[in-house]
Amino acid sequence: IMFVVGLAMIPLLQKYLAMPYEAALAFCVIAGIGYMLPALLGVPLVPGWITPAIPVVILYLQGFEPGPEAVKALFALQLEVCIIFLFLGITGLGNRLVTLIPNSLKSGIIIGAGIAAMMGELKTGGRIDNTPISLIIGSIVSAYVLFSLSFKSIVEKNSLAKKISNFGMVPGMVLAMLVGWVVGEYPWPDVQWGITQPDFGLMWDYLVFNTGMPDVNTFLLAIPTALIAYVIAFGDIVVGFTLVKRVDHLREDEKIEEGVTRVHLVTGIRNAMHAFFAPWPGLAGPLWTAAHATVAERYALGRKAMDSIYSGGGTFWITGFVALFALPLVSVFKPVLPIALSLTLVLTAYICIMVGMEELKHSTERGVAGIVAVTLAMPDPKSTVYAVVIGMVLYLLIERPHRIGTRDDADVSIIADSTAEMEAADTHGRHER
Repeated sequence: IMFVVGLAMIPLLQKYLAMPYEAALAFCVIAGIGYMLPALLGVPLVPGWITPAIPVVILYLQGFEPGPEAVKALFALQLEVCIIFLFLGITGLGNRLVTLIPNSLKSGIIIGAGIAAMMGELKTGGRIDNTPISLIIGSIVSAYVLFSLSFKSIVEKNSLAKKISNFGMVPGMVLAMLVGWVVGEYPWPDVQWGITQPDFGLMWDYLVFNTGMPDVNTFLLAIPTALIAYVIAFGDIVVGFTLVKRVDHLREDEKIEEGVTRVHLVTGIRNAMHAFFAPWPGLAGPLWTAAHATVAERYALGRKAMDSIYSGGGTFWITGFVALFALPLVSVFKPVLPIALSLTLVLTAYICIMVGMEELKHSTERGVAGIVAVTLAMPDPKSTVYAVVIGMVLYLLIERPHRIGTRDDADVSIIADSTAEMEAADTHGRHER
């Protein structure tokens, strides 16, 4: 079932690059090869997209005419992402770059990406507006299984609930598809037998070898989006290796290498491959969190359950790659591909907003991050540029101390800097009364 998420990029390719379905399917084959590379090259993470960056990439692509212009724009963006990964991987400066970016700007970008993703689904003419029943039901079920505190308490006591939770967003996605077919929001599939035939000849018309190279202005316009994508992806790398550390000590038969540099290099290679042979709105990311967490959990059960974490991640995507050529599977899910994309974006929106809010330490950061988030979510192709510029200006004017060094205790603000300070002030006031 999970290979359907890989196909979910097809609606975006059709809308923003004006590609026919057969050519978009050929792009998915190229992406499938890229998914298999990390395990073959010794990376213990299950790869995927840079999912939280998708809304930002969409905003960027909206500034270009669907077709050759959008292809060139996406090529420029993905090539820059490739260069960033390769340079920071080789030099080891990735952690330093992420540290230098103000926390308010990073969190604001993440929150803004979540807002943009949600607004894209909720807007008039969006997928939720057109097919509300299936998508709302699917979103509610998926969110309940993934995030609900009450469901977590049920999982601890019920084996069936635990099995359902192991499938992540799949139960909600399957239910949404069934509801969509039953209520008539999506057409019933025309099941076909045989092997899929991606049109690689037609695909060539949507590559820079045919459309021509982008101009300098396009490369310059892509820089903020590329940097945002890298910052998000670096966070994914940290999350991925955190999950690896949780299970590594449970298996003495295998030592997992935590090669951050290798992850950078492999991700850079994948983005280069996409840039030239399959420009991809989801970009090539180092981690698919849901799939990686599932693989890590099974790996922890012992060698009988999974021989190696590398074989686990590799087998997952090799199976998905084979499924791309199974015409009955592809034809069954073809009508409901928008469901997989919408659920991915809705859940991504929730996670982005949740994570971004958690990272903000005090009221000043929250204020700056809020302005950055709203600016980023504007329906303007240059909103990423505006958000970064506004975020840096606000950081320098508002958040940064007025003198070099730590803020003096004598500095007074009518707005408490942190939640803890506000609670302390409230307690003090009650005591005074």
